[in-house]
Amino acid sequence: MAKVNDNYLKLPGSYLFSTVAKKAAAYTEANPDKEVIKMSIGDVTKPLAPAVIEAMHKAVDEMGTAEGFHGYGPEQGYDFLRNKIVEKDYAARGIDVKADEIFVSDGAKSDCGNIGDIFSVDNKVAVCDPVYPVYVDTNAMAGRAGDFTDGKWNNLVYMPCKEENGFMPQLPEEKVDIIYLCFPNNPIGVAATREQLKPWVEYAKKNDAVILYDSAYEAFITDPDVPHSIYEIEGAKEVAIEFRSFSKTAGFTGTRCAYTVVPHELKVDGVELNGLWNRRQCTKFNGVPYVIQRAAEAVYTDEGYKQTREAVAYYLENAKIIRESLTEAGFTVYGGVNAPYIWAKTPNGMKSWDFFDKLLEETGVVTTPGSGFGPSGEGYVRFTAFSTKENTIKAMEKIKAIL
Repeated sequence: MAKVNDNYLKLPGSYLFSTVAKKAAAYTEANPDKEVIKMSIGDVTKPLAPAVIEAMHKAVDEMGTAEGFHGYGPEQGYDFLRNKIVEKDYAARGIDVKADEIFVSDGAKSDCGNIGDIFSVDNKVAVCDPVYPVYVDTNAMAGRAGDFTDGKWNNLVYMPCKEENGFMPQLPEEKVDIIYLCFPNNPIGVAATREQLKPWVEYAKKNDAVILYDSAYEAFITDPDVPHSIYEIEGAKEVAIEFRSFSKTAGFTGTRCAYTVVPHELKVDGVELNGLWNRRQCTKFNGVPYVIQRAAEAVYTDEGYKQTREAVAYYLENAKIIRESLTEAGFTVYGGVNAPYIWAKTPNGMKSWDFFDKLLEETGVVTTPGSGFGPSGEGYVRFTAFSTKENTIKAMEKIKAIL
């Protein structure tokens, strides 16, 4: 008799953003005459850069010729893109990353979830709280999280990120094997300095742990003390895997392209994780389409860089508008300086979902409840800066009006 993976049966409810989308859809159906402004999911609104579109068109034309046609590509990514990543994202910052340490994929979300394939189910996992749900849910699916009781998984180590500790996770008191870190942070929007990251690298080296470092929002960093890569920290290549994405950097949320760096120096039980991840990708992944990788390559041209950075600046301006508007309205807010997310404390101690419902019902503005990211997120909501400037201003005016 066939059996299901009963770890899935332990998952509470549906995926956070699916629940948010269902609530927004129900509101729209019940109120067809009212405008809905979505500031919940981190989806971009600016179109792809002209340089990217031009590269895609050229690649499509190539695919229509016998000489330029590309079938199955390398699962790890084409050399032309991997070499550009080495040159522009790492060598330009004085970081020694090699092309064969880079694995091009269809998204950082996919890689953050799939990376667990190369780790034993017996590993002890530590996550920030609140945290991007994919880190938690995929470990629950794999059987590492234990059982879900009283709002927590009993086999995960939670590292609370609260107002009193500056929303920075503290080193685990017990020994853990895998540590998920995301900076600039999703959902809170805070960023870690070099000095704040050093102890994590030291902990990982001392305890033979592996850091899974999500750097999907590095393009939004404005503070010179904030590293764009964990590999800016000495010794990090021996203990860390880094995830990067073109989704927010260059608007590829619908185009799908990202990459993961697995250094050769990183070994577990004497085994290079680079080889294991390569084996996993070759078996379960057929690579990112040639057309998409040519588009991603164009991000690194002079024009592509200029155009994509203009989009990043646009979203950071939206973040500033949200941050300042909510502050004027009396909210306590965090983030929005080195990240496209603003973490706002709910008024009068309201529960996260209650305030989410209030905003949706009274303003048509869709946010994300902080409690959906973990127990320590209760009492907060997350705003994203990825709407249009016009809708961002409009949403803030609606919120100020009801408060």
